[in-house]
Amino acid sequence: MTLPLPRRTFGASAFAKGDEFGRLPEWDLTDLYASPDAPEFARDMDWLDQACADFSASYEGKLAGLDAVGLLAAVQAYEQIDITAGRLMSYAGLRYYQNTMDSERAKFMADAEGRVTDATTPLVFWSLEFNRLEDAHLDRLLAENADLARYKPVFERLRAMRPHQLSDELERFLHDESVVGASAWNKLFDETLAGMMFAVAGEDESLNLEATLNLLTDTARPRREAAARALAEGFGKQIKLFSRVHNTLAKEKEIHDRWRKMPSPQHGRHLSNHVEPEVVEALRNAVVAAYPKLSHRYYRLKAKWLGLETLQVWDRNAPLPIEQPKTVDWATAEKTVMEAYGAFSPEMAALAKPFFDKGWIDAGVKAGKAPGAFAHPTVTTVHPYVMLNYLGKPRDVMTLAHELGHGVHQVLAAGQGELLSATPLTLAETASVFGEMLTFRQLLSQVKTPAERKTLLAGKVEDMINTVVRQIAFYDFECKLHAARAEGELTPDDINALWMSVQAQSLGDAFDFMDGYETFWAYIPHFVHSPFYVYAYAFGDGLVNALYAAYEGGLPDFEAKYFDLLKAGGSKHHKELLAPFGLDLSDPAFWDKGLNMISGFIDELEAMED
Repeated sequence: MTLPLPRRTFGASAFAKGDEFGRLPEWDLTDLYASPDAPEFARDMDWLDQACADFSASYEGKLAGLDAVGLLAAVQAYEQIDITAGRLMSYAGLRYYQNTMDSERAKFMADAEGRVTDATTPLVFWSLEFNRLEDAHLDRLLAENADLARYKPVFERLRAMRPHQLSDELERFLHDESVVGASAWNKLFDETLAGMMFAVAGEDESLNLEATLNLLTDTARPRREAAARALAEGFGKQIKLFSRVHNTLAKEKEIHDRWRKMPSPQHGRHLSNHVEPEVVEALRNAVVAAYPKLSHRYYRLKAKWLGLETLQVWDRNAPLPIEQPKTVDWATAEKTVMEAYGAFSPEMAALAKPFFDKGWIDAGVKAGKAPGAFAHPTVTTVHPYVMLNYLGKPRDVMTLAHELGHGVHQVLAAGQGELLSATPLTLAETASVFGEMLTFRQLLSQVKTPAERKTLLAGKVEDMINTVVRQIAFYDFECKLHAARAEGELTPDDINALWMSVQAQSLGDAFDFMDGYETFWAYIPHFVHSPFYVYAYAFGDGLVNALYAAYEGGLPDFEAKYFDLLKAGGSKHHKELLAPFGLDLSDPAFWDKGLNMISGFIDELEAMED
């Protein structure tokens, strides 16, 4: 384990200048390491080398002969290695994402990744040998030792891969090769996107991706159109590179899946999520069946509000004509989210407060910074970090509420320890989407006019459509992409056609699609970094809608049950965790409950037209 590092005094210098947004916070990464050349970083790298070598010498070829106490000691030693490796890579990775165009940071992360990969190669035997233990033998050890039995969920997820693991030699090869495989293509993708600048007609200077995407929500339609056309032009210029990235990663995955005898490209994701394929299929089918009553109906309504026969892609997230242009400064965003969290539970607000006070959020849009937003759990002995690209839009407040929910979830789950804290995607979006819902309900309770209510409801419906309909369309696109790639190399036109097929189906007849929109798959990072991750957003929205209905319905001890769910991390299966709420994700009718909430909001918006 590493020694605790002193916490830096958090002062004004830790904030990026945010102009009209106020002071925007930047990460204080000293809780991980004081600097790239800190002696603690070098010490931990050296420790990792030795610890992995010692672990291999102590346990390789010997797992079957360990008693319960011996196996527990091995698991705990492995956990400490996991913490140190995670701490090292969290620091290197977070520094890199602050500026992916900085060659020093890129080199530092690549060197760290290579060193950690080399150090941990001797550990490859662990999962392979563990999975060769007889079931009866492992069951007996678990029955003998309660501390060992705590790790049963970890063992179950590990042993779910038994039918798909390769020979020890091949697994070692894949481990070593990973740094020049998917990881290298991910870096190429990230650095390409971060370096792209878009010449938007009418703007004084070229804009990066985040700033250009932000213009798609501008009040002025010509400005939105100019941004959309600039994006299409930029993606078009790089489309061969993006196609190469997707072709290569999809083919690599197909090779790995074929050797591992995975029944489908999605199966590995389902295994890691500890979710049954039929549950995901039920979610997907329910959402696709609901397209007409959700996105198709809403966008026809929006076209009417905007006075248009058909919508263009740059109208999808346009503000309503009655909506007053609004910039939300950082202090207001913090106050809004903290009040919403506090109204639900003072404990939740207390857990969220350090993110704002101690440098756990990096909010500003900066040159070279990775696009989008995320919450990184780092390791259970430190704390999470949240990244935003804050531009003062009301939607950015919801993004803050979302990512802060992840952060609170990660803090609560850390009590499970490193191996049990990670939450499968079945529940990973619960706290984030619940945080958004709390913030939305708080704002809705404060509206003073019908126009304000309509604006807020419409914004929430659009967010939910983006979370549910759009993400399931993304999932279908990935399914089609991987299936088509299995038949051969895909041209950019091939990928474009797959993208448009799901866009037309999901968005409906209210839309006309400009030339160039067919390339907009190119910037979605989940397709590159985490294949088939996207269904987690729809999963989380449907689950939270059902949870919130239970909360509003006065389910006894809801707050305590909710905190128990978050604290469980990855220590329990979703069936066990949701039983106290009377929810069962395996029930095909379950997903209709969440979709009906969205439909109900659209009903209310339609009623306002009468």
